[in-house]
Amino acid sequence: MSLDLDITTDGVLTADTHLVQSWADLDFLKQSGQRTVIVGAEGAYVRDSEGNQLIDGIGGLWCVNVGHRRREIIDAITAQLETLDFYSTFYNFTHPAAAALATKLADLAPGTLNKVHFGNSGSVANETAIRILHHYYNRLGQPRKRRILCRHGAYHGSTHLTVAMTTPGYSQGWSREDSLVHHLRCPHHWREGQGMTEAEFLEVLKQDLRDTIQQYGAETIACFFAEPIMGAGGVIVPPEGYHQAMFEICRDHDIKYVTDEVVTSFGRLGHMFASEDVFGIVPDIITTAKGLTSGYQPLSATILSDEIHEVISGPGGMFFHGMTYSGHPAAAAAGLANIALMEAEQIPQRVRTTGKRFEGLLRQLDRHDIVGEVRGSHFMMGLEFVKDKATAAPFAPEDRIGLRLAREAQKRGLIARPLGNILILSPTLVMDEALIDRTAAILDDSIAAVQASL
Repeated sequence: MSLDLDITTDGVLTADTHLVQSWADLDFLKQSGQRTVIVGAEGAYVRDSEGNQLIDGIGGLWCVNVGHRRREIIDAITAQLETLDFYSTFYNFTHPAAAALATKLADLAPGTLNKVHFGNSGSVANETAIRILHHYYNRLGQPRKRRILCRHGAYHGSTHLTVAMTTPGYSQGWSREDSLVHHLRCPHHWREGQGMTEAEFLEVLKQDLRDTIQQYGAETIACFFAEPIMGAGGVIVPPEGYHQAMFEICRDHDIKYVTDEVVTSFGRLGHMFASEDVFGIVPDIITTAKGLTSGYQPLSATILSDEIHEVISGPGGMFFHGMTYSGHPAAAAAGLANIALMEAEQIPQRVRTTGKRFEGLLRQLDRHDIVGEVRGSHFMMGLEFVKDKATAAPFAPEDRIGLRLAREAQKRGLIARPLGNILILSPTLVMDEALIDRTAAILDDSIAAVQASL
């Protein structure tokens, strides 16, 4: 039996769309010709409906780490679907793919983070971490420990709770679960340091955490939630030693440390996980998604310490949490194949060289008058554009400077992600030196073109 599926390119281009797109100006999209329709992809490139080949400078959305159309992952998904298309992991049911991937993640994760709960997005992974910690403290007889410490500039998701954990600028006009969340100062030295050295600024950030703990009382605070490098908040790298310092303060006050590695894991910074190998801490929980399957299937994981699991798995309680597709067989198979491919080709190790070349070339773009700061690490980079370099005065929102730069780059064959006055680059991790050089050259030309038009 053959199925005639109507997914033609012409249908997308000529018909009124019924798709509500994510994180978009929906009114703007009502205008004709505003959508870019991606119809194919291979390696580090995608192809649009006009036949243009474009460098995928955002890796799908921080996630296509091993590149597009890898047969190893596609074949693993297909083989799994032919064997077991789906079964849930509710109650006493399990299946080999989910069990094997959980074992692999426990092997890769630092310290005693050996227990894995699967979801289908970074938002779900982060919300799962909160639900588990609230349940953990309830079982310990400390039900008041519910508050979540996050940071201005953070991005943790778009569910009702995780968008409250996200920097407030991303929910203007929307309701949020504000009562549980407190935002600490943003650790962005260039914007927030106000003439301080980086070391002096770190002391201010530490004191902000101590003051917040004193304000609310440690007995009411469940956790501190932090991305190693802030992603969608603008690719913000904290001062040297920041995570170690904040971790120690949290440990001294019985506040769990949750590292949101939805973006930074699986090679983007040159390691499978960045928490220990890059930033020197072993948190109580790591959340991950995106590069876990390189985007070939929707999958996330909340990785717990043995100590947390021991409490929530004790007698006299039920684990009332999970989604129908938690640990989906095809998604788990994709994760296993993706990690195997990364290990076989030593992709994280290669990123330590290629990613540094990418970072170095992008940092040279600060020679342009409108480039205020180039920041990030390896294949996780952000360029912030300013109206006045001496004062770091930003462009006005109506200037749409990031969007103008992204359009110039796309005309030249590169997809980059505009975010207000910032342009974000998070490409596939399989770019060779020639492609890295070409990407930097396109950005150079695009910035020059926009600067000349101002």
